Amino acid sequence: MKIVKYSPGQFKAAYRICKMGMELDKITEDLLKQKIDDDPDFAPDLTLLAYSDSNKPVGFIMGVVRKRGKEKTGYVKLLAVLKEHRRKGIATALYSQVEQEMKSRGVKLVRVYESYPNYFMPGVDPFYTEAVCFFERNGFVKFNDCANLKADLVHQDFNTSKEERKLRQHGITVSRAGKKDFQPMLNWIRRHFAAWEWEIRAAFENKPVSLHIAKKDGRIIAFSAHETNNKGTGWFGPMGTGKAARGKGIGGILLKRCLNDLKKAGFKSSVIPWVGPIPFYMHYVNSKVERVFWRYEKKLS
Repeated sequence: MKIVKYSPGQFKAAYRICKMGMELDKITEDLLKQKIDDDPDFAPDLTLLAYSDSNKPVGFIMGVVRKRGKEKTGYVKLLAVLKEHRRKGIATALYSQVEQEMKSRGVKLVRVYESYPNYFMPGVDPFYTEAVCFFERNGFVKFNDCANLKADLVHQDFNTSKEERKLRQHGITVSRAGKKDFQPMLNWIRRHFAAWEWEIRAAFENKPVSLHIAKKDGRIIAFSAHETNNKGTGWFGPMGTGKAARGKGIGGILLKRCLNDLKKAGFKSSVIPWVGPIPFYMHYVNSKVERVFWRYEKKLS
């Protein structure tokens, strides 16, 4: 077995490994390019391919290091080994090299898959039993879980005109963001939800802008977005409401506006990822849990 740094010429090999090795997921070439090419923290030293003794590409790993406050956090963003080559130490060899590189960069904490803002899934799906065993054998500890919800778009009406009229009585307006909203939105997101700036920028790059905002007295108080991460999959989010504006139904209206966009684009369902408040989404759009993910982390000495 040999391990080499990933280069663009190896994309087809990486894609084949991910497509065949992540059998519970649908991964396209465009989606994998988003994960690799569009990642602002892409690093060749953390993105590796493993080749078998017969020089066949059989394993792929992508790690990234993100600045989180004053600290650096490492992430195993993607990891896949072809089924027939598992239990041969390939994943361990790939991860060990990535971990050593992360240590050299001053990383003291590594998490699995949840490499927001550009991530594929928010944790380990326990139905990937081999992955659960692999990470636990390598010193990772489960500390939380989360879920992806699925919202049907075909059999629901997302018209919010009635609810919006009620908000206008209180001086609150809701609309799709326009170019003039770009800088005010960035200023607001940096104050309230700084972790989502990358996704907000991505929403403004879409045509039309895939961001809806609520304003009071001309100032932004809430937002929701879609198709900012995992584009082409019907991905919803992020969304957020300022503390003073919560409890007024604004979030539900913004959610429905985004899902209506996705419905008009031809999606039959939407993924609502990495969910905390499951009852909120079920109340407004009858969404159901589609997948559960276990969150893992490892402290590096």
